[in-house]
Amino acid sequence: MNRRELLALLTQVRTGRLSTARALHRLRHFPTEDLGFAQMDNHRAIRQGFPEVIFCEGKTLAQARAIAGRILERHGMLLATRASRDIFKAIKAKASRGVYHPLSRTIVVKPVRPPDPIGRVLVLSAGTSDIPVAEEAAVTADVLGSRVETLYDVGVAGLHRILVNRAALDAAQVVVVVAGMDGVLPSVVGGLVSTPVIAVPTSVGYGASFQGLAALLTMLNSCAAGIAVVNIDNGFGAGVLAHRINSLETKSDSESDGDSGVRKRTRSR
Repeated sequence: MNRRELLALLTQVRTGRLSTARALHRLRHFPTEDLGFAQMDNHRAIRQGFPEVIFCEGKTLAQARAIAGRILERHGMLLATRASRDIFKAIKAKASRGVYHPLSRTIVVKPVRPPDPIGRVLVLSAGTSDIPVAEEAAVTADVLGSRVETLYDVGVAGLHRILVNRAALDAAQVVVVVAGMDGVLPSVVGGLVSTPVIAVPTSVGYGASFQGLAALLTMLNSCAAGIAVVNIDNGFGAGVLAHRINSLETKSDSESDGDSGVRKRTRSR
């Protein structure tokens, strides 16, 4: 149940079109539902605008399928990360419009009528080997509602590759920069743009990269201002943060439409 559905339910009770008993029945799993192995947070869509996201690593096929089924039943949309093809096949059986993104290992089920995307998030990868993490960020920001563009293999070993794409950098409202090895690309990008930069270290690299620790420390010690750093290989976290920054203008421009709770969204151009 999302915010709009909850408001419609309360309106039906207030106007007498729905009994309190029926309303309680529909709210029986609100805000949580105990599945035995998981506590479903059915209130999250109202608090944050999107239902729980399933992190599939460590979950059995049965657990992932059960959680996905409940989310789809209540919200009609889904994002699952670090998912195998077997988990996708199980979820696909419940939602025919589900899509599997093999590079990022994500499963996406968008609403039947998704809203138009907002703003512009640009996702960069330093190397081709960083693309799986970059794709996780891109898919996440996209399913949350941002307009996403990608630019891959533009690392500092060939600096001209990023410099010839200044137009794309300047057009973005948020830039996500994914890099392993020396992790320098976010500093370069941070010195070129005035928009927020989200740096994502990856575990790509030879022995002294320490599975991404070297890139993480480089990014944390960047001399460029306006850079935030997420955890190693955390494309999902970067995608969520990018979308929230990208949607701030839309959120601040929202106007309440009486007591219906519906928000009118306008964006300055």
